[in-house]
Amino acid sequence: MKKLFLVSFITLLAFATSSFAKDISAYLTGKYIDEKSVKEKLANAGFEVVASYESVKKGTTIVFTNSALKKEAAKEGRAFAAVLRVFVDAKDKMISFTNPEYFGIAYMQDDYKASVFESQLKVINKEFRGLKGSKDILEDDDIAGYHFMMGMPYYEDYDTLAKGSNEELLAKAKSYKKGKLLLFEIKLSDNSTLLGYDLGRRTKKFVKKIGRANGAVLPYCISIENGEAKSLEAKYYLALSYPLLSMGEFTTIASVPGAIKKDLSKPFK
Repeated sequence: MKKLFLVSFITLLAFATSSFAKDISAYLTGKYIDEKSVKEKLANAGFEVVASYESVKKGTTIVFTNSALKKEAAKEGRAFAAVLRVFVDAKDKMISFTNPEYFGIAYMQDDYKASVFESQLKVINKEFRGLKGSKDILEDDDIAGYHFMMGMPYYEDYDTLAKGSNEELLAKAKSYKKGKLLLFEIKLSDNSTLLGYDLGRRTKKFVKKIGRANGAVLPYCISIENGEAKSLEAKYYLALSYPLLSMGEFTTIASVPGAIKKDLSKPFK
């Protein structure tokens, strides 16, 4: 009887928990505004634009941050939370923001402070009226522990690109190909820096293949912290950024994760 009661209680608890789960869209989409106007509105909202990047033909990703994001990202292992992105699609005439809540939960893990990332969302919605959540949705309690399927990587399964002193790793990233591939650099603390880095021309074609609407997936980021250069494991990052991606669609870009790691490792050889 006790076992039956315990099983029933656990079942009810699981149901109650799931019933309170909130769906969160990975992106917020809106009517087209040109790149210059988007930058002006971001500045009005108190954001600092750190890079503009052509992630796909006739599509530009604007990367931006502010002091609140950088403060959270300065915590150990949380550098990737330092930036948000907006994809300006001049071809399909739309804009698409990375949702601060979605990616905040993913990148901050147990350090996630809802108030910080919800406030970013409010500021964006105030400046850019009429944004709507995309169909790329996960439940909030599934995001931190997200992985594509059994055997696939989680957030913490980084790709370690190189080891050495932070100064040495930064110098290599800046000097490789005369710095042409380095898109931005954000110092988060004395021991942590986030870099935006370009991928090879062939590698980044995957955006066109599996969905330009999510073009904010690029540029890719590298974290330099505690003597290691790391990037998010590509199979994890692509699945997180394309949560509607089917297994069949994923197999069409099977070579891309390896190519991404190879591209990002080159500066540190």
